[in-house]
Amino acid sequence: MSNNNSRSRDAVKKGIGFGACLAMVISFTMWKSVFWAILHGLLGWIYVVYYLIKYA
Repeated sequence: MSNNNSRSRDAVKKGIGFGACLAMVISFTMWKSVFWAILHGLLGWIYVVYYLIKYA
């Protein structure tokens, strides 16, 4: 049981990390600002979903 729980936690951590990286890349490409890229990286998937709804 704990093995499955460990796998779930690892998947969530990787998903959050990927979401933050994706948000930073999208933000920097769009706004050309390191400040906004860092801020959007902290928001992670929230910014990615916002970008898809607003611009896609």
